[in-house]
Amino acid sequence: MSDAHPSPGVWPALRAQDAPGMIRFLVGLGFEETARHGEGGRVDHAQLDWPEGGGVMLGSVREDPDDAWPAPPGSAAVYVVTADPDAVAERARGLGAAVRGPVEQDYGSREVAVRDPEGGLWSFGTYAGEPRRPATSGPAQGDR
Repeated sequence: MSDAHPSPGVWPALRAQDAPGMIRFLVGLGFEETARHGEGGRVDHAQLDWPEGGGVMLGSVREDPDDAWPAPPGSAAVYVVTADPDAVAERARGLGAAVRGPVEQDYGSREVAVRDPEGGLWSFGTYAGEPRRPATSGPAQGDR
């Protein structure tokens, strides 16, 4: 990565039928491939970092009859913060992806939605979340 961002504490972990193809798609959107482990066309683990912070973990679908909670490809929805969702939409269209938006949300975010080749939903927007509260401040106003 070009900047030294702190590692996030939460990583979406995705499975793909064609993990190498999914990696190419995500790199085409702007992710940076940081790590890839596996042999042949199988990806045991890949890390893709978003240049503006955060990232995703990705691996090939495993046919394991003992997997009590399989995560089917295309079953995830991931939100990615970006200063320029329009540029992401343009790159996605160039990759042949279905794109919706941009949309101006009532909470101040400009967002686009992109379907990946396996049906997963990716939202790219300017909303970076609310500032963190001190741990001792109690529940959010709406939680009381």
